[in-house]
Amino acid sequence: MAVMRDRPYLNSNFRVDLGTGDRHSVTAGFAEVIFPAFTIGSANRHPPNPTPPHGSDPASAHESSRLILKRGLIGALDLYSWWSSAPRGKTPKRRTVKIELLGEDHSTVVMTWRFRKAYPATLSYSPLRATEGSVVMETVELAFDSMEMS
Repeated sequence: MAVMRDRPYLNSNFRVDLGTGDRHSVTAGFAEVIFPAFTIGSANRHPPNPTPPHGSDPASAHESSRLILKRGLIGALDLYSWWSSAPRGKTPKRRTVKIELLGEDHSTVVMTWRFRKAYPATLSYSPLRATEGSVVMETVELAFDSMEMS
């Protein structure tokens, strides 16, 4: 349930449930959530396997309609397993992914986004560079059928 107040909430207090129900697991520790733009006609529905218009790039079809999750690489294979679980040419198993915005106390859920029938469309990793000491980032882009907020 959305909790309204006089001043805006901070964007740094959130948790992610990848549809496994284990939102307190270390694998649910994402550093960044990038919401898609919700536009009329696609905010609630878009094709799960869109066919791009003739002459356009299939890889970029509905890219702006994807939920993007980023986390530091910790050696967990859960995202890879979900992404690779589908037989060749098929869509991976769909889940309901839930993003919960938390209040400053880190325990009160003040807003929830539910992405229904979500599946990993893209899995990527940041470059490995011997001359830098940055965190390796793991990024998953999720396609989904619908979104609801509460």
